[in-house]
Amino acid sequence: MSDNIATAYRAALVALGQTGPKSLHPVATMLGDGQEDFADGTALLTYLRAAGPEDSLRQQFAHVLAGWDHAETDAKWAGGTIANTAERRHAIITALVLDVPTQDLFADRFPFAAASGPIVIADEWEEWRTEERRYARNFYWSHYRDYLVNKGWNPDAVNGLDLATEEVVRRLSDPTRAMSYQAKGLVVGYVQSGKTANFTGVIAKAVDAGYRLVVVLTGTTNMLRAQTQRRLDLELLGRENLELEISAHDDKAHEYEDDPDWEADKFIRHGGRPSDAGYPDIRRLSTHSWDYRRLRQGFSALEFHRHDRTKDLFDPVNLFTSDARLVVAKKNKTVLQDLVADLGRISDRLGEVPVLIIDDESDQASVNTTSPAKWKNDSKERTAINRLIGQLLGMMPRAQYVGYTATPYANVFVDPSDVEDIFPRDFLVSLPRPLGYMGAEDFHDFDSDVPIDQRSFAESQERRHVRLLGDEQSDDELFTAVDMYVLTGAVKLYRERHGFASYRHHTMLVHEAMGRDSHKESADAITRWWHRADYRGSKGLARLRRLYEKDVLLVSQTTAADHPTPADFEDLAEDVGRAVSLMTPPDRTGSPVIVVNSDPDLEKQQESLDFDRRRVWRILVGGNKLARGFTVEGLTVTYYRRATAQVDTLMQMGRWFGFRPRFRDLVRIYTTEDLHNMFAAACQDENYLRAELRRYAQPVNGQAQITPKQVPPLIAQHRPDLRPAARNKMWNARLVLRSSPGEPMEPVAYPDPKSDRRKTEANNKLWLPVLARAAAGESVQFKPVRSVKSGTGSVPHPLSTTYEAHVAEVPHSEMLTILDGLQWSGADTFKPEVAWLRALRPDQLNRWVVIFPQQSLAKSPQRKIMDHGPFSVFPRQRTMSRGSLRVVSEYRHRNAASRIVGISGSAPDPVADSLHGPATGAMVVYPVLEKHDTQEVGVTLAFHMVTPMSTTPLNGNLIKWQARDSHNPNALVVDASSANA
Repeated sequence: MSDNIATAYRAALVALGQTGPKSLHPVATMLGDGQEDFADGTALLTYLRAAGPEDSLRQQFAHVLAGWDHAETDAKWAGGTIANTAERRHAIITALVLDVPTQDLFADRFPFAAASGPIVIADEWEEWRTEERRYARNFYWSHYRDYLVNKGWNPDAVNGLDLATEEVVRRLSDPTRAMSYQAKGLVVGYVQSGKTANFTGVIAKAVDAGYRLVVVLTGTTNMLRAQTQRRLDLELLGRENLELEISAHDDKAHEYEDDPDWEADKFIRHGGRPSDAGYPDIRRLSTHSWDYRRLRQGFSALEFHRHDRTKDLFDPVNLFTSDARLVVAKKNKTVLQDLVADLGRISDRLGEVPVLIIDDESDQASVNTTSPAKWKNDSKERTAINRLIGQLLGMMPRAQYVGYTATPYANVFVDPSDVEDIFPRDFLVSLPRPLGYMGAEDFHDFDSDVPIDQRSFAESQERRHVRLLGDEQSDDELFTAVDMYVLTGAVKLYRERHGFASYRHHTMLVHEAMGRDSHKESADAITRWWHRADYRGSKGLARLRRLYEKDVLLVSQTTAADHPTPADFEDLAEDVGRAVSLMTPPDRTGSPVIVVNSDPDLEKQQESLDFDRRRVWRILVGGNKLARGFTVEGLTVTYYRRATAQVDTLMQMGRWFGFRPRFRDLVRIYTTEDLHNMFAAACQDENYLRAELRRYAQPVNGQAQITPKQVPPLIAQHRPDLRPAARNKMWNARLVLRSSPGEPMEPVAYPDPKSDRRKTEANNKLWLPVLARAAAGESVQFKPVRSVKSGTGSVPHPLSTTYEAHVAEVPHSEMLTILDGLQWSGADTFKPEVAWLRALRPDQLNRWVVIFPQQSLAKSPQRKIMDHGPFSVFPRQRTMSRGSLRVVSEYRHRNAASRIVGISGSAPDPVADSLHGPATGAMVVYPVLEKHDTQEVGVTLAFHMVTPMSTTPLNGNLIKWQARDSHNPNALVVDASSANA
């Protein structure tokens, strides 16, 4: 009976997946074997109550419901509801006509999850991905989607991937269109966050839609290229496509013959050869072992079959009966020259071939990085990779270019002198943070004002995962990190022994510098320690016990109470021995270290770093080869000392970001305070960018507020040190007005007092009337607030104490004089905001309440500023370029400003509430002094400000742009000499 129920409802869900939700039970009755009537819903209710989480029908329900939750549709069943809302889920349940008990069961078994979708910034495009076309040919996508579900992906995550990939594919050109168009876009993910899954989904949908040549450009290392090739072979091409390459007379001669996943039949299956079912086979022009090579023999591999030779290849009659080709190539000059040369031999037919170019790690090598000093008369020496990608795009008019990156700065700041570059002129898609991802927020206590040694493990991410190193390098600190690696490996084995989880890989990363000599020194030091660490003896076990009891045990008990973790170290002793055995290779050196760099003498050693074919329990020492794109499986402990001044390089070093299922409590990073602060600043910059994109992504009256070509000047307001310094070209888009009603504004690009003393002094003098008023008035007591995590976000939580503050009231006209006169590191900094504030009416904003927080002498020094005060001075750090402060405000002070302007969701504060009034803005001013700076001239008056919602523009437009060259408003860049605005 239960089999009949499952069969009937599975068929019903497949049918409804095409039409949208309808009365469920009658459809199941109709599609069943005709022996049962399911109309009253009792059979399904009984079945689902007994079904466990692994039940296939239960999983199918979760998947289909999540798909309807996410769907962007105007179908009648949706009732005009917005995707990913409780109203949408109610519309679904109503359309399914479920009885109350089944509704309650659905709410319990398949809870609605409001997911934040991708942020899309796009120029106008021609919509061609109708629902009919999506579902008519979805062979590879549907198989990939089912593969992920069967692999254990959360149904919400799979549907989120469907949504995100669709946002990319729909903005490519229609492959069957007669007039060719070349779209260029950028997909921004997070470091180690599953970008490969996204572009695999995009490729699957693109091949289904008719794209017949797919070129995937990976990073610059063989390891990363091979890892990407195998991933696509495993999850997209599948067994049937790969078996096309296996000789019937030599079935052993195959690159995956000794691959455990091939032997275990884990490569995706399509139920037969795709072409036998009327879909394209995918033929490889690169393999797991070999990068793309010149096609000297068998050049027919690049020939595309045309069923009707009187019609073009892109005609549906030919396109859907031809096979697809896949190339996975690293960004290497020789490799790409071979590819360009081969394609050039069929250049007369390339104009008919729909091509998709996926550029993984697109901010590496692809972007033109020639020094601005070499620019002259609009010509320059292009980097080799950039030039070759340009050639590929130039010879294939139907090629679509999609870059993938976690660090978008390089791509959106490509040289404005080079209009042929790979600027994402058509679309920019920012992916949401995926479920289960460990990112910046898991290693930094943003907004916490409590000294780190006073924070508890329960409330502090830094206390859990970060161990700060001294400024001077010490082998003892490195050896402690190695001890932690051994301990965490033992805990994993203990959990395996108790049936909690299986941990195939367990790795540690040591990254101190780029040079090979440094790698060798680190490896030698670890090897020497390994032989005298005495991990099986009393001395070593005593040392591990101390580290376990003061660190591992406390963190795990506090943050992962449901994970098996022994309270007594003695219960872990046997697992320590097993861990050491797994980490020690059976060779003469007995060293657990694998050095990963470009040294050819070490290539054989690096072959053992194959996460697909073998279990890897090793310490990896390396530099750039481990810093970009390559996934270090099972990474648990990181020892990181390498400094860099480049934000994108810094972020790509963060290999500790990623997914750590069932061992995130064991993750540790050993790094210096300076590097940790640099990462915090870089992550905040990244979060700022995403927030800005999300804010302006919403259309107003059907019109986009922002297009990709307007993104560079938007970002430049926050990071003046990243603005390109082109002398003869500039971005055509100029941001002239930016509204932020109810949103905090905190500019950071203050002049450096050490090099721009006059600007700093001039800025401070503008504040003199406000300083005098605040110093002369009575001080007040506000409630400090801390940030407490709640779900995926955080909420303000008032503390029982208070803090003193000087307060001044300032008319809006007077504040405008101050803001208008301030000088910044960047020429355009804060000008669009001031333009907005100047345009406000008195009924929108007429008064400001300015707060100067005060702290006890024990926490903060106090001093007079231009003979007024004393005021508390707050230590802050500047960026490495010294172009701006890293941060200005403290979380605990912001609540008072929010209450004064009437922002909902803030914590009650009687004193702040008494200062609230109509058309009132609030500002928190910090006299900032760099650490160890004792000169008064070093003080910078920095601020955090917020306006009331009454300042919202009547037309809803939050942002206003102007073309520098009004005669050519659609141009991406313009000559500086001809700009007329």
